[in-house]
Amino acid sequence: MNLCVFCVVCCDLRFRLTHLGGKEGRVCVTCHSTLINSSIHSCYLKAVLSFCLCVSLPVFHVTGTLRKEQKKVWFADSVQPRNESSSANTTPTHCDPVQTHSPAVAQMPNSPCLEREEIVNSPKGNSAKPLPQKGLPPILTSTGVKGDYTVEEKRTESSLLEELEQGHTEPLVFVLNANLLAMVKIVSYVNRRCWCVTSKGMHAVGQPEVVVLLQCLPEEKRFPTDIFSHFIQIYWDAQTGYVLFHSLAVRGFLGSKEHAGFLYVRPTFQSLDGLPLPPQPFVFGLLILRAESPWARAFPLRLMLRLGAEYRFYPCPLFSVRFREPLFGQINNSIMRLLVDFRFYRYTLPVVTGLMVDLEARSTCITIPKARHAELLKALNKSNERVLAMGACFNERADSHLICVQTADGQYQTQAISIHSQPRRVTGSCFFVFSGALKVSSGYLAKSSIVEDGLMVQVTMETMLELRRALRDMRDFTLTCGKLQQSDRHEYVHIQWQDEEPRFNKGITSPIDGKSMESITCLKTHQRLEYRANGKVIRWTEVFFLQREEQSGGPNANGNHNRLTERLARAFCLALCQSLSLLKEDGMTKLALRVTLDGQKFLAGSNAQPLPLCYHDSLNQSLTAVVQSVSQRQGHTALQLELIFYILEDIS
Repeated sequence: MNLCVFCVVCCDLRFRLTHLGGKEGRVCVTCHSTLINSSIHSCYLKAVLSFCLCVSLPVFHVTGTLRKEQKKVWFADSVQPRNESSSANTTPTHCDPVQTHSPAVAQMPNSPCLEREEIVNSPKGNSAKPLPQKGLPPILTSTGVKGDYTVEEKRTESSLLEELEQGHTEPLVFVLNANLLAMVKIVSYVNRRCWCVTSKGMHAVGQPEVVVLLQCLPEEKRFPTDIFSHFIQIYWDAQTGYVLFHSLAVRGFLGSKEHAGFLYVRPTFQSLDGLPLPPQPFVFGLLILRAESPWARAFPLRLMLRLGAEYRFYPCPLFSVRFREPLFGQINNSIMRLLVDFRFYRYTLPVVTGLMVDLEARSTCITIPKARHAELLKALNKSNERVLAMGACFNERADSHLICVQTADGQYQTQAISIHSQPRRVTGSCFFVFSGALKVSSGYLAKSSIVEDGLMVQVTMETMLELRRALRDMRDFTLTCGKLQQSDRHEYVHIQWQDEEPRFNKGITSPIDGKSMESITCLKTHQRLEYRANGKVIRWTEVFFLQREEQSGGPNANGNHNRLTERLARAFCLALCQSLSLLKEDGMTKLALRVTLDGQKFLAGSNAQPLPLCYHDSLNQSLTAVVQSVSQRQGHTALQLELIFYILEDIS
C-alpha cells in the first residue's frame, strides 16, 4: 500500500463520492478535476449515443482500467478523508427496474425521506479516460409541425451568435443529453446585456429548473459553455438526492480559477420582465467566488444579502458578473466561527423552515410556524445548554434587512439594505443567539444587541432554562431587556408561534386539472422508483399530500405513508409501462395520479386534463385492487394524495 501526503492547499476541495453514499468527501485538486471531467464526459457520451439514430454523430469506444493497487491518502492536517473505506465499490449501480436496492438514503432537509432508494445511471466512479468535448452541443430545432423536432450538430458558433444578435424571440435550444436541454438567449435585463441560460429537464430528477443570467463581456464572441457542463454535473448529482442550494465547479470555471460555482436563490421582489422563464419551480444561479464558497455552504443568506448591497438590488441581484472582487475574505473574528465548523462542516447553524426575526423600534419578534415544532426540537436537542443559536429565513414581510460587510482590514460591520423608495419599518435579521452568560449581579434583566447581521440576547441561566421549556412546550415567551431601574428604556424580545406556514410551491399546479399546489406539503422521492420499456423510462419524483388528518402524524405515520405511496406508484408505472412511447409522442411527459382513500377513488391526468379513455382499462386493472386494499388498511382516514411522474428517454 502506497502512502500519499497532500498539503492543505491541495486538498481544500470536496466531491460527492459513491462510497460515501453520495455525501461529500475531501479530495485533492487532481482527483477533483478528474472526477468532474469524468462526469461531464460520461454525460456527453450518453447524449451522443442517444441521438446517433437521428444525426450522423461519431460513436466513441471507451476503455477503462481497474487499478489493483490501493493507496492510502492522508492530508497534511492529519485528518483522513471522511468515512474513508478501502473496500468501497466505485462502480456505478445499474438496477433492475422491478427490484429495489437500499443503499444509504439521501434525505431532504426538513422532511422525512422515503424508505428505499434506487440509484440509476450514476456516473460516479467512471474510470474511463476523459474525452475532450469540442464545439457546441447539438441544436434542437422545430420542423414547423407541432411536437416534431430535428437535431442539428454542425452549426458554427459564429452563425448561432449572429442568430442571437438578431433578437429572435425564441431561444436556442442545446441538447445536453436526451433528457436535459439548455435554452440560451441574449437579453437586456436592468440595462445590462446578459446571457440567459435556462435548463429544461431538472424537474424529472427532483430539482428546480436553473436560470443563469450572466452579464456579457465587451465584444464577447463565445458561448459560456462551462454553464452547459455545470448543468450536466447538477443533473447527475441529483441522482444521489442532492438538494440544490449551491454547487461548486472545477477550477477555471467561466475563464477564471476564482470562479467557484453558483449560489441558488428564488426570486422575490426582483423584476422578471422580459426573461424566458421555465415552469415553476425554478431558481436563479448567482456566480460566487472561491473566497465566498464557505459562506455559500454554511450561511447562504449572508452572502445573498451582501450581493444585494453590492449591486443595490433588494434582496439580491439575479444577474452575475465575472471577474469581480470577492465580497468576503479570510474568515477572521466573526461570531460565526463559534457557531459553524468552517473546516470540516461537522456542525453548522441550524435553520428552521419559516422562522423569521423582525426588528422594530424597542421590540423584536421571533416567529416560528407551529407546523415546524419538530424541526425546532431537533435543533434544541443538539444545542449547547448555555447557548441557543439558529439561522433565520429571508423575511419577505420586512422592508429591509441587516447585512454583514467585511472591511479591507478583515473586520465585520453591520449595515442594512432596504427596498428602494420605501420607509424602513420592519428590519429582518439573519440569525439569533441566546447566551446564558449574564450574571444576576449585573443589574440587567437581559441585554440585547445587534452583532454583524444577527441578534444577540444575553440572559441569566435561569431565564435560559425557562426559554427552553417554553420552546419545548410550544408556548409564547417574552423577554424584557434593560436595567432593572430603567423601566422606561426597556426593550422586548417576543417569541411567538404562528398557525400560518410560509408560502412554498409558488406557481406549481396539478397536471390533472391545473389546481394550485401552493403551500401543500410535498415530499421528494429520491428512491428513484422507475420502470423501463421500449427505450423509455417512467420515473416517480414526488408526492403531494392534498388532505391529511392531524392524528395521522404519529411516529409510524411517515413509514406507513411511504409504503402506501410506493405501492400506488408501482401500480401506476406498471399500468402505463407499455404505453410510454405513445404518451411521450402525444406530449404527455409529466403525469399525475390523485388518490382519495376514504372514497376509494383515483384520477390520472396530464397537461391539466384527465388521461384519454384508451388508458383507463389498464389503470383500472392495476390500481383498483391496490386502492381498495390500502383503503381497508387505512380505515376511515381522510387522506388524499397526488403522485407526480415523468416519462424520459432511457439513456442507461
